[in-house]
Amino acid sequence: EFEFRPGPIFSNIVLADEINRASPKTQSALLEAMAEAQVTVDGTTYQLGTPFMVIATQNPIEHEGTYPLPEAQLDRFLMRVSVGYPSPDSELEILDTHGSHDALADIGSVVSAADIEQLALAAREVHVAPALKSYLVDLANASRRHPNLALGMSPRATLALQRVARARAAANGRSYVVPDDLKALAEPVLAHRLLVTPEAQLQGINAADALGEVLRSVPVPSGKPR
Repeated sequence: EFEFRPGPIFSNIVLADEINRASPKTQSALLEAMAEAQVTVDGTTYQLGTPFMVIATQNPIEHEGTYPLPEAQLDRFLMRVSVGYPSPDSELEILDTHGSHDALADIGSVVSAADIEQLALAAREVHVAPALKSYLVDLANASRRHPNLALGMSPRATLALQRVARARAAANGRSYVVPDDLKALAEPVLAHRLLVTPEAQLQGINAADALGEVLRSVPVPSGKPR
């Protein structure tokens, strides 16, 4: 008789370290969890907890033993941020902090899961003017027609940019989104979802370059929010 035992995926925050070292089959197992916050095993569906978030690290794709993440999975990550190397001062601090003990042991809780849910609900109430929603749709359409992009913004990408713009506005103490919220977050939210044509790649054009062209080609709406 089959007995299901919940695994690490049944957590509020799941860290997938070096996700592109996982095989494509393992990566695809995350799709249902990331998109629908549920897991289906042997025909039975199990709901994941709330809030639920997947955070992943990724090695440069040219390293041996890595697999490129498929477009469907990249589209499910809300943002991609390049961490890079720490500054000299930060690296010295790392040596001091981690040299003699585990710094993670000193970390305590600052919010509860219920607090996070309430913050997320509050962010959803931030106003997005109709002109800004039209701007989002115009950006999506422009990306789908751009000659250097084989794959433009998906509807999930449009929704994601609206979501993070609302969160940025709330973090800045505003009850409404402004165009700068959308433009400031466009690259981390959108660039990893776009696919550059082979011809553009040969010219040294990457997704961020093409996205910049899209942003410059679409007029920013003017007018004051309600």
